[in-house]
Amino acid sequence: MEWINRYIDQPLLDGAANWLRAWHVYSGQPPERLEPTWHLAVLLFLLIAAEHFLHGSGLLLSISALIMLALPSLWKLLFSMRKTDTYGRREYARLRTHAFARREAEWSVRMTVLFMSASLPFFAGAGDSVGAYFLFGANIWFVLTAPVKFYLQAAEPPEPNEGDRSFQHALNFG
Repeated sequence: MEWINRYIDQPLLDGAANWLRAWHVYSGQPPERLEPTWHLAVLLFLLIAAEHFLHGSGLLLSISALIMLALPSLWKLLFSMRKTDTYGRREYARLRTHAFARREAEWSVRMTVLFMSASLPFFAGAGDSVGAYFLFGANIWFVLTAPVKFYLQAAEPPEPNEGDRSFQHALNFG
């Protein structure tokens, strides 16, 4: 157990925290918007791949499935953009508390999702090419979104002043 924590879970949590920090510093957006943005980017990639490989009813089925998968992320982004609050100490404290609670409570869920995302492509198969492409796309979607979601939710959020360029200039005297 300690080996899994030290060499798998903790480096992935640190990587997710670094990813949240880089997102906040370079985009100036709150860290809550990274997961739905990543999810929509993966779905856009899958939409382009579906248009390239599929045709007819398989393409329509894939496009409708991708639209249904995109709706929660679009809703989350639109709802977060309607809020006028900026990312401050209060939001940081709330996200940090939730992240620490999730880090402790959902360890087994994160490990299960990692195992499934690593092994799912080996289990899926289909008799026809359209079904095989659809399952392959579903595998790609799961592998690229499910572990990212759980690790971003359990990662420590960035400090609110890390994305503030005026704070950085005041600190560096330049």
